[in-house]
Amino acid sequence: MYPMISVSHLSKTFESKSGTVTALSDVSFEVGKGEIFGIIGLSGAGKSTLVRCLNLLEKPDEGKIMIDNEDMMELNDKALRLKRRKIGMIFQSFNLLMQDTILANVCFPMEIAGVSRSEAKKKALDYLKVVGLEEKARAYPSQLSGGQKQRVAIARVLASNPEILLCDEATSALDPETTKSILELIKDINRKYNITVVVITHEMAVIQEICNRCIVLEDGKLAEENTVEELFRHPKTSAARRLIFNSTNQVRSMSSGRVLRIAFEEANTTEPVIANLILEFKKPVNILESNISHINGKSRGQMMVQLPDDDKLADKMIAYLKKNTSVDVAEVSDYE
Repeated sequence: MYPMISVSHLSKTFESKSGTVTALSDVSFEVGKGEIFGIIGLSGAGKSTLVRCLNLLEKPDEGKIMIDNEDMMELNDKALRLKRRKIGMIFQSFNLLMQDTILANVCFPMEIAGVSRSEAKKKALDYLKVVGLEEKARAYPSQLSGGQKQRVAIARVLASNPEILLCDEATSALDPETTKSILELIKDINRKYNITVVVITHEMAVIQEICNRCIVLEDGKLAEENTVEELFRHPKTSAARRLIFNSTNQVRSMSSGRVLRIAFEEANTTEPVIANLILEFKKPVNILESNISHINGKSRGQMMVQLPDDDKLADKMIAYLKKNTSVDVAEVSDYE
């Protein structure tokens, strides 16, 4: 896969009253052309700094950023401005011009770039049709819902003919149903225009819904990189596990017992795993939580199970599950 974005050993610090703050430390990853790639982490992980470094709104202290085989750090001011036109950004706050009509909002970046008013209007109407808002061309932002405002922001970005679309917490201010519709729109745009999409979020559900691969950031460092499906099935780091476990919003504390995470696919959702386990050992287990996620159109589930305190019995139960079932089983030491 041709790397549209290549980040190598990126580091960034800020000076504050309390001293030096490390926002990014030795971060490296690649995003393929036409890929939908996720950057996920909790608050303070370094996501916003990283996305601002990608188009050099923040200049890194160390490292290299290659966009379509061009070194962003080596571009002069004029070349950098031209390059940024190919990198569109969608924000949580929409950033629309409230005093202008929807049509004028979409025309604005084209007119700034020197496109004639008539040509800009024609293209703006085409892009409003793409996002399903052609009938709102004469309306004002105050007359639209949050989801409609975000669709206008997407149409405005498309008007610049971007090769890369950076979505910085673009759905955080939206309700779940509207979020799903916006993510579907972004997927459609990715397929139609082959635009490379980078999704920056703290929500695992967003990553699962739209991304092919992702990285997990924690305290400015790259904690994990994998396909979204493998990250869900086999999270290797505590940072990834916290994001996946807490995505259910069912956080419980435990004082005893070992915990297993059982991950299953659509094909084995009817398998009576827990019932068979109890029948085999004649001992109860405690289901702490269970949920179903949708990853790239496929159902994936997870179940958190507390085993008996007896370590030998727990070992036998784990061995039984691994040998006699088709689910993925992993012991979790940092579940709370």
